[in-house]
Amino acid sequence: MNRFGATILDADGLSLSAEEKAFFRDVNPYGFILFARNIDSPDQVRALCAEMRACVGRDAPVTIDQEGGRVQRLRAPVWTEWTPPLDFVTAAGEKAAEAMYLRYRLIAAELHALGIDSNCAPMVDVAGPGTHDFLHNRCYGTDPDTVAKLGRAAAEGMIAGGVIPVLKHIPGHGRATMDSHYDLPRVAASLEELDAVDFAPFRALKDLPMGMTAHLVYDAIDDKPATLSEKVMKVIREDIGFENLIMTDDLAMKALEGSLADLARQALAAGCDVILHCNGTLADRREVAEAAGEMSFGAQTRALRALNGRMAPDDIDIPRATAQLETLLSRA
Repeated sequence: MNRFGATILDADGLSLSAEEKAFFRDVNPYGFILFARNIDSPDQVRALCAEMRACVGRDAPVTIDQEGGRVQRLRAPVWTEWTPPLDFVTAAGEKAAEAMYLRYRLIAAELHALGIDSNCAPMVDVAGPGTHDFLHNRCYGTDPDTVAKLGRAAAEGMIAGGVIPVLKHIPGHGRATMDSHYDLPRVAASLEELDAVDFAPFRALKDLPMGMTAHLVYDAIDDKPATLSEKVMKVIREDIGFENLIMTDDLAMKALEGSLADLARQALAAGCDVILHCNGTLADRREVAEAAGEMSFGAQTRALRALNGRMAPDDIDIPRATAQLETLLSRA
């Protein structure tokens, strides 16, 4: 088998242009990601996913950000509109784990019906008093054990629905007081504090098939952003014990400085397996793909392991599961 391109890439619109098709055929990205601009109707999304996979000649993963709340690409009236995760967990109270399982099992059902087989969740960053607003209500709680338990429930719901979960933002973004889409956050906490709180949910969920990095600096480990830091990647692999596929967060986010090509090379050299690049021009995507090249042998092995973990969805009665969730929330 030929090596996959070490990239996950997006598209401009509701269908692929001739130029995009030729580009994807040429660079053979490991997978694809969808945004709101790629979403219109169920039939259109299914056709776009099929187009993407046809370009690379295989059942490539197609992922999306469908956390619920502010970060969801599929929206009402066609798809379910979810409350932010932290609000949802608070509303569910003692039934939060069961509710999170049902929430993400229902999300998985909507995704799988469209041909989308991966979701950038669970997000197990631990919220704190200084967590920036861009992240705070996307978190599941302020206690690492609770966050890990709810992250596990969310992941199991997606796996049961035939959707690969992507654990994020490894090794922990909760202490960020800036929005990494625009600035580079720095975290001054000690390694002991980080290990006890921020890293703990990721350690508990280290068996999940894919993880996404955090664009922030941990002063106790390195002066480079985690995505570009060999030292942080060593912590992720050896101390946290995450041995599966690691993708970067979006390389185009303003937290990272430098050319896209240089950033792609730095992330791979640090130990990331695959580069996520979003919301750029076709020329930007080409620059990233050329710099990233093909996956290393180790990355390819981890990528195949993630793909081989895809399961056919279990049987689910959607109206019954929806009613069950509504009952849980009403009784909480």
